[in-house]
Amino acid sequence: MSSDDVAGGPAHQPGSEPDGYDPFAGPDPRFEVDAAELVEALIDPKTGGILRRRGQRANAPIFQRVGCFITGTLDLRGAELDYLLRFTNCRFENPPDVREAGLLGLSFYRCWMPGLKARNLRSKYDVRVLNSCVDARSDGGDGTATAGAHMVPPGRDVHTAAVNLTDANVDSSVSLAGSVIRNPGDRAVHADRMQVTGAFLAHLTAVEGEVRMPGLRTGGNANFSGAHLDNPAGAALVADGAHVGGLLICEKRQVAWHTRARSFSTRGSVHLTNAQVNGDVVLRDAHIWVDPDGPGLERRAGLASSRDAERIDPRPSIAADRLRVDGNIECRAMSGNGTVRLLNAAIGGSLRLTAAEITVPRGEAEPFYDRAVHLDGSNISADIQADRLRVEGQLRLADITVGGNLLATGMELKHPGRDVFCAPRSRVGGNINLAGSSIAGTVQMQGIVVGANAELVGTRLTEPAERRFRTYSLDMRTAQIGRDLLLGQADPPGIDAEGGVNLDGVKVTRRINLNATRLRSLPEVRLRVRHGPLEGSQGLALNTAEVTTEAGAHGEHDTQRAPRGIALDATDAVAEEFVLTPQYPPEGRVVLRRARCGTLDDNAQLWEASKGIELEEFQYDALREPIEIEDDGEVKRRLRRLRGAMRDYRPGPYDQLATMLRASGNEEHAATVSMRKQQYRYEALARGAGVFAPGVWLWSWLQRAMVGYGYRPVRALAWLLALLVAGSLWFGLGIDDCVNHPERFQVNGPRCVVNADDTGLEWNPVLHTVDLLVPIVDFGNKGRWHMGGVDKWVATGFTASGWVLATTVAAGVTRALRRP
Repeated sequence: MSSDDVAGGPAHQPGSEPDGYDPFAGPDPRFEVDAAELVEALIDPKTGGILRRRGQRANAPIFQRVGCFITGTLDLRGAELDYLLRFTNCRFENPPDVREAGLLGLSFYRCWMPGLKARNLRSKYDVRVLNSCVDARSDGGDGTATAGAHMVPPGRDVHTAAVNLTDANVDSSVSLAGSVIRNPGDRAVHADRMQVTGAFLAHLTAVEGEVRMPGLRTGGNANFSGAHLDNPAGAALVADGAHVGGLLICEKRQVAWHTRARSFSTRGSVHLTNAQVNGDVVLRDAHIWVDPDGPGLERRAGLASSRDAERIDPRPSIAADRLRVDGNIECRAMSGNGTVRLLNAAIGGSLRLTAAEITVPRGEAEPFYDRAVHLDGSNISADIQADRLRVEGQLRLADITVGGNLLATGMELKHPGRDVFCAPRSRVGGNINLAGSSIAGTVQMQGIVVGANAELVGTRLTEPAERRFRTYSLDMRTAQIGRDLLLGQADPPGIDAEGGVNLDGVKVTRRINLNATRLRSLPEVRLRVRHGPLEGSQGLALNTAEVTTEAGAHGEHDTQRAPRGIALDATDAVAEEFVLTPQYPPEGRVVLRRARCGTLDDNAQLWEASKGIELEEFQYDALREPIEIEDDGEVKRRLRRLRGAMRDYRPGPYDQLATMLRASGNEEHAATVSMRKQQYRYEALARGAGVFAPGVWLWSWLQRAMVGYGYRPVRALAWLLALLVAGSLWFGLGIDDCVNHPERFQVNGPRCVVNADDTGLEWNPVLHTVDLLVPIVDFGNKGRWHMGGVDKWVATGFTASGWVLATTVAAGVTRALRRP
C-alpha cells in the first residue's frame, strides 16, 4: 500500500499556515520549521510559545502545527507538558522523540515521519497516528535520507522500530488507523507491555514489518479490521500474553461508503500465545499467508522455547497456545496456508470455522507435521461450527472438550493416505455431525465420548491411511455415544467408506445405524518391507516403504501380506439396536464378534459380504421383523444366510438364533435351527474324518431322519407307525416254513406256536408287530409265536427299533406336557 492510499482528507486544513503543503510529496524548503524552535516554544514560555498555543474553552490546551516540514529533531524526551500535541499535514525530517515524556495527548494526522520514538510515553488522552506514513527505511522510501534512523547506541536493543510504544501508558486510546508503517524485515510497531485504558485501533492500517506487542493491556477493543500486515520472513503480529479487555477484531472494513470492504490480511503468522480476550476474537474473512518454503517461523520470530515446540507446527498461520477467550472465536470464511494452532486454549463461547479454507503444504518426509487445524487439549464451552470447512492437511482435535455440538456438515477434507480428521479421547456434550462431507484420508475418533448423536450420513471416505496391521477409513474404537451412531439412513444414502469402518468396543445407548451404507475394504496387498520400521506420522510403526498389489513383484525385500480386508469391525460393540442394512453387500469381511444388541435389523446384502461374517458370541435379543410361527421360509432363508456368510462351521451363531426364537415363543423354528446346527456339525466332522467319513455321514443321516437329532421326537412316532405297517405286511403276507414240518413244530393256523398250550391263540400280524415295537408292555403275542429264518432277524430289528423310538416318543411327550 502506497502513501497515496492512506493520504485521506484534503491537503489544506482550516487555519493552516502556510497553505497547501503535501507531506507525502517530499521535503519542501518553503514550509520548513525548525524543530528546536517548537521545542523551545513548548519548554520555555518566555519565548512566546504560550501565545502560539491555542486554548479552547472546556478542552485541554492544544499545541498544533499544520502544513509544516519540521527539520531537525522534535526532542521532547522526558518532558512533562500539559499540552495536547497535534500535527496535521506535517513532514518530519527525523523521528519525533517523546520517550519518557508526559503529555495530555499526541496526534499525527496525514503526516509523514521516518519513525516515532514513544517508549515509556505517558498520555492522559489519545495517542493517534491517523492516515499517516511512518517509513523507517534508511532512504525514506523515496530517496530522502532519514539522518540516522537506524543508529542504535551501543549496548541497546539492536532492533529498531518504526513506531516504538514499548511500555507506554495511555489513559485513553491508541489509534494507528489508516496509516502506512514501514520497516521491512524488522519491527514496524513495537509496543511490548503497552497499557491502554481504552481501545487499540489499527483498522485499515498497512504495515511492512512486524507488529510486536506482547504483554499489551487494553481496556477496550483491539481492532485490526481491514489491516494488511506484511512480514513474510517472520511473524506479522505478535501479541503473546496480551490482555484485551474487549474484542480482538480482525475482519473486513470499508474505507468509505462507496468502496469495497477490505479484509484483514497478513503475509506472516499471527501469534497469540497465552493471550486473554474478554470478548470475541473475530477473524471473519481474514487471509493469513505464511511462506511455505521458509524456515520455521517460530524460530525466526524468536518465539519457540525448544526445538520440540517448533516441530509441532513449524509454519503456523495462527499460533495461539493457551489462548483464553471469554466469548467466541469467529473464523468464518477465513483462509490461510499455515496451521491454525490453539493448543490447550479455553474458549467461553463457540469456535466458528464455517466456510473457512485452510491449506497446509503436504510434508513429503517424516515427520510430516502438516496439520491444518490443531486444537489438542482445548476446551470449548459452546459449539464448534465448521460447516463447509475446506482443509488440505490434518484436522486434529485430540483430547478436546466441547460443551455443545461439533457441527461440520458439508466439509471437504483432503489428506490422502494419512489421518485427516483426528479426534481421539475427545468429549462432546451434544452432537457430532459430519454429514454430507467429502473426506480423503482416515477419520480417527478412538475413545471419543459424545453426549447425544454422532452422524456421518452421506459422507464419502476415500484414500485412508495405510497401516501395517489394519486400514480403515473411519476408526471409532471404544467410542461412547449417548444416543445414536448414525452412519446411514433412508435418505440421503449412508456413509461410503472405501477403507472400511472400525467400531471395535463402541458403546451406543440407542442405535447403531448403517442403513443404505456402502462398506468397502481396500484390496489385500503384499508389503515389501525394509528391515526396521519407519516411525509414522502419528507415532505408529509403519512398514509401508514399498507397497505392491497382491500380483506385484516381490523383489529382494521381505514380503508380508497386509492383513486388511475388513469392511466392518464391530467387535464388542454394544447398542440397544443394530441397523445393519447396507445398500450394497460389504466388500470385505464383517466382524461382529462379542457384539451385543437388543434388536437386530438386517437385510440380505449384509449376509452377502464378500469375505463372510464373523459371528462368534454375537448376541441379539430380537429381530426388528419377528419371524411368524407359520413362516418356515424365513427360517430357511436365515439358515442359508448364516451358512453362506460363515463359510466354516461355528455352533455359536446357530445357538444364538435358536435362543432368540425360543425366547420369543417360537420353539418350532428354534428346534429347526438347532437341528440344522447338528447337521452342519456332522458335515464338518465328516470333512475331517478321512476314511471314516462315510460312517459319520450315515450316523448323521440316521439321527436326522429318525428323530431330527433329538429336536423332532415326533418323527419317532411316524417311524413307529411306518414300522407297524411294514411289520404287519411282512408278518401278514409272509409264511413261516415251520407249518410244513408238523412233526417238529406245533402248527396253529398260518403260524407255529412255541408251546402246545397256546394252540388256541389267534394269529394277528398287527398285534404281533405292536408287541414287538412297544417295549416293556406285553400284549400277549411276543414270545409265543415261532420266528425262524429271516423272521427272527426282522423281529429282533423291530424290537430294537421299538425301544429307541418308543422311548424317544415318551421323552417328547413328557417335554411337551411339562414346560419349564
